Amino acid sequence: MTGAKVKECLSKVLFMTAAVICIIAVVTIFVFIVAKSIPALSKIGVFDFIFGDVWNPNGDDVYDQAISGKYGILTMIVGSIYSTVGAVLVGGTLGFFTAVFLSRFSSKKVKKIFGTVINLLAGIPSVVYGFFGMYVMIPLFSGISPTADGSGLLVTSLVLGIMILPTVVALSKTSLDAVPQSYYEGARALGATHEQAVFRTVVPAAKSGITASIILGVGRAIGETMAVIMIAGNSPEYPGGLFGSFRTLTANIVLEMGYAGEVQMGALLSTGVVLLVFIAIINLLFGLVMSEKRKQKNKVRTSKIEIKQDFSKAGKYISWATAVFVAIVLVLILGFIFIKGIPHIKWDFLFSNYSYGGEPSIGPAIVATLMLIVISIVISVPLGIATAVYLNEYTQKGSRLVRLVRSAIDVLSGIPSIVYGLFGSLTFVVWFGNATSILAGGFTISIMLLPVVVRSTEESLKTVPDSFREGSLALGAGKVRTIFKVVLPSALPGIFSAVILAVGRVVSETAPLVWTMGSVIQPMPEGFLSGGASLAVALYALASEYKYMNQAYATACVLMAIVLILNTVADIISSRLQKKLQGENNVSKKK
Repeated sequence: MTGAKVKECLSKVLFMTAAVICIIAVVTIFVFIVAKSIPALSKIGVFDFIFGDVWNPNGDDVYDQAISGKYGILTMIVGSIYSTVGAVLVGGTLGFFTAVFLSRFSSKKVKKIFGTVINLLAGIPSVVYGFFGMYVMIPLFSGISPTADGSGLLVTSLVLGIMILPTVVALSKTSLDAVPQSYYEGARALGATHEQAVFRTVVPAAKSGITASIILGVGRAIGETMAVIMIAGNSPEYPGGLFGSFRTLTANIVLEMGYAGEVQMGALLSTGVVLLVFIAIINLLFGLVMSEKRKQKNKVRTSKIEIKQDFSKAGKYISWATAVFVAIVLVLILGFIFIKGIPHIKWDFLFSNYSYGGEPSIGPAIVATLMLIVISIVISVPLGIATAVYLNEYTQKGSRLVRLVRSAIDVLSGIPSIVYGLFGSLTFVVWFGNATSILAGGFTISIMLLPVVVRSTEESLKTVPDSFREGSLALGAGKVRTIFKVVLPSALPGIFSAVILAVGRVVSETAPLVWTMGSVIQPMPEGFLSGGASLAVALYALASEYKYMNQAYATACVLMAIVLILNTVADIISSRLQKKLQGENNVSKKK
């Protein structure tokens, strides 16, 4: 075998190894969490754990003695389901009508503006949503709450609904845009108005994609942690009306993990298993819906247009109204954060060190966040790019390995962040000296980033014309040389965009870092094995201590400014990539 062939084989093996790591990560997380939960489930009893409605753990309970605590999670399962249903009613409805507006009723200019609005809503960290709900929405509803506290199911549903809205909008709009224009034109030819054609023909044709978007929204809502902790009340009880305090499965893990005893920790791990089962069911439903969508190929008959004109007009006006409401929500959130935060941003608060007992400063949090970004990007970006290269450049459509890798990526993207926190605290924290550290947080976050990097990079690789590859191969270049000298450079703008999205995810994450990196503001980190709070965790810590509200507002302002900058840079790169591709396509057409 020649040196060139050896090089080709080794490169393919390396790319394939990166792809297999995604499968290994999923299997390891599932096996580890399930294995660690088995002793607790055996001690408590599976039936009593799932269907028991009393959660009153005893931190002194151990496996080799009789337990005195109660470990039933039914109230939290019900709380998670109620809040998720409420979120879907809010976010699903608003998201659907906003998607219809963007796809069928808005101009190109308005569509571009609202696209930015949706991206910004998607980029807002969950802890900022929780902060907004805690200090704006709860006081707003406290006047009508029978308990004089506006927290509970109503506020939680509204906040979660706004959080899942970008997911519903993005996927629903994609499905609506994918409906063949001939369907719309056929409906108009049969005498339908524009509104009738949209709601009677186009929307039914996109129903599989719309349903899939809502299913993904369900996954986001049921896995949310930090925002829920800040606004739900967190009593381990059934939701008692719209303003009754309740607790979700994810919140239960975060709230009690720091002081849990042996059996209690096992029960929290078992709660993680229940969450994984929920996510597995959601992924299965999503797969079934998408499979049905491919089989149906959007079969719609345009002859049955019997919808009343009044309803069609109403649908149009509702679409406009929801789009305006979404824009107002974004303005309210950004306005609240910046108006409250900017006056309190001072040099010492941003850049000075912090000493225990002194005035809080986010200088150490900024440094810890930068260190966290370095670790997670160094690990996830090479692995993600290599996986995307293997999926796009080396595999054949329908390959069993490809299906496994894609399934692994889907599962990784759907796992709740707190489950990553559980896994990281019991593996990486133990590996790196049994203490929370930036290194442990970085390794945990890097696994979470893999789906973001893989999907974005793969989409960028797909945009590279096959003629580029064929031309390189025709000139005598090998597969590897073509990938590194032609394909990857051509996809570089999209890869940069993927890296920026990954950085934004690092900055925004809270739950997995609380128990792997640190939950309180600490002095300046001395190295990667030092503990520390990221900016998002620092905001959560400051917001939880009412005496530091001004500093919490300032931290939220800094966090949102970073998110806005990252979104702007990503939009610029995406725009330039699109112009570049349009230019290449025009050149190809001329030839």
